[in-house]
Amino acid sequence: MELSENTLQVLKNYAGINSNIVFNQGNSIHTISEAKNVLSSAETVEDFPQEFGIYDLNEFLNVLGLVDVPNLSFEKDYVLISDSSGRSKVKYFFSDPDMLTTPSKSITMPKCEVQFDLDGNTLSRIKRAAAALGHDEVSITPGDGVLTLSVVDSKNATSNTFSIDISGDYPAEPFNFVINISNLKIIPGDYHVAISSKLISQFTNNELGVSYWIALEKTSTFGD
Repeated sequence: MELSENTLQVLKNYAGINSNIVFNQGNSIHTISEAKNVLSSAETVEDFPQEFGIYDLNEFLNVLGLVDVPNLSFEKDYVLISDSSGRSKVKYFFSDPDMLTTPSKSITMPKCEVQFDLDGNTLSRIKRAAAALGHDEVSITPGDGVLTLSVVDSKNATSNTFSIDISGDYPAEPFNFVINISNLKIIPGDYHVAISSKLISQFTNNELGVSYWIALEKTSTFGD
């Protein structure tokens, strides 16, 4: 088995969410942060033949980089990684899945009051603004026929802010949904975003077949 570029891109991203991962049998991979406030699932073109655990995902990815075109052959307790010539091989042992952090079940999204499309450029600008201002939160609020995404410091009402208006679907009720930017550990790209007043959001990248469920901050509000 060879891993596609898309799957490798997802795994590199997942290594930033959680250092370990459990692969399930089939064509999907999942991860969850240690704090359990970021969960992700991705469909893959590969069909993994068995369940296996990787304790250090970054190390595993580095090992894959040791050979030119890594080919994976799965055994009960390890995977044999060989190059295109078959001359170089790495025997990489699995970890016990029961000792690793893995999602216990999939998330069923509750009713989502707010939905919008977030393009990669806007996402990049939000992250750059947060770095420039030293803020760690983005708030989503209703504007005059638009949604306003603001990079804020909710603990300081007089702090500098960056905002950008986008189109979207949202109710008449007032709301202020807040996401910690450090939890936006998502692959750069275009996303459809759905947000629920139950303090959960879903970011979906249809091109890559990956979704992220990100918890909102408890300072979020909805309604009067």
